[in-house]
Amino acid sequence: MYSILFFVIPYISISQTLSDEYAQTITQDDLRKHLSYLASDELEGRETATKGQYLAARYIADHFEKLGLERIVKVEDNLSYFQWFDVAVKDKRQRLLTADAELPTGYEKRKTMNVVGFLEGKSKKDEVVVITAHYDHLGIDKDGNIHNGADDDGSGTSAVLELADAFSMAKAAGHGPERSILFMLVAGEEKGLLGSKYFTDISPAIPLDQLVCNLNIDMIGRKDDHHKDDEYIYIIGADKISYELHEINEAVNHKYLNFELDYTYNDEKDPNRFYYRSDHYNFAKNGIPVIFYFTGVHEDYHKPEDDIEKILFPKYSKITQHIFRTAWEVANLDHRLIIDQKD
Repeated sequence: MYSILFFVIPYISISQTLSDEYAQTITQDDLRKHLSYLASDELEGRETATKGQYLAARYIADHFEKLGLERIVKVEDNLSYFQWFDVAVKDKRQRLLTADAELPTGYEKRKTMNVVGFLEGKSKKDEVVVITAHYDHLGIDKDGNIHNGADDDGSGTSAVLELADAFSMAKAAGHGPERSILFMLVAGEEKGLLGSKYFTDISPAIPLDQLVCNLNIDMIGRKDDHHKDDEYIYIIGADKISYELHEINEAVNHKYLNFELDYTYNDEKDPNRFYYRSDHYNFAKNGIPVIFYFTGVHEDYHKPEDDIEKILFPKYSKITQHIFRTAWEVANLDHRLIIDQKD
């Protein structure tokens, strides 16, 4: 493989000063503000199709409205931030229901929703960068313990809200991206990637052929036992459909962050198979380039102890800034990402 220095010049845009300026608006304090609410006991663990998840959805939609993001989901004669879909629920199990599907025996039908906000680009507004995280978690267990899911995936959800803030600020100042950006928080990830599957396979709010790439954020607030320090990110999927996307992400890291980009879980032989286990996969299976940003599994994964007090905010904020800069480069690239999917 060529040295990363080879890629720095072609893949860092001439607007890098602006990129850095708006990346710096993503702060630990703002991430903490969002996460303090989303990972609070009030939301009762944000299990899909429960009151806590609906409260989280309302919070996200209110933030999108404050930023002036467009509503693009058609609901009868109106446009909404909410992309509603049906799930069949039995205890902790859920299934995605299509319009003509029969309700399985012993299940009840409930409604839930993805939350979608759109920022229109300038010269290439019909090409869309999609930034996702799942905002659902595990809810309350049989012993009455609330699983607040601060890292999984309150960290990704709060990061998307801050990314939307930074891009909206840039647009308001006349520096909006050339391509459009779709900010989407999905439900049902913990139940089998249900919300992202609904978006890609059943009811795309934007035609899939307009989607340039998906940057998916799932658990970026902690560290695992495989690293001595905090300065790393697992990168999954970046080279599988567009090697150019991999190069851009590498170059941005080299220019600004200089974290270790760990590709352990990008290996097809890795038994964890994380490439198939978060929402980016529903985009990737449709030939859309993806990056899955992840900092690994820790001792509190899917346990009640995944709380905000354990989030590493200095690391977390730097990774969110890195994702902003990568999205900025892709959104302002003078050509659409080259597709060279591996066989």
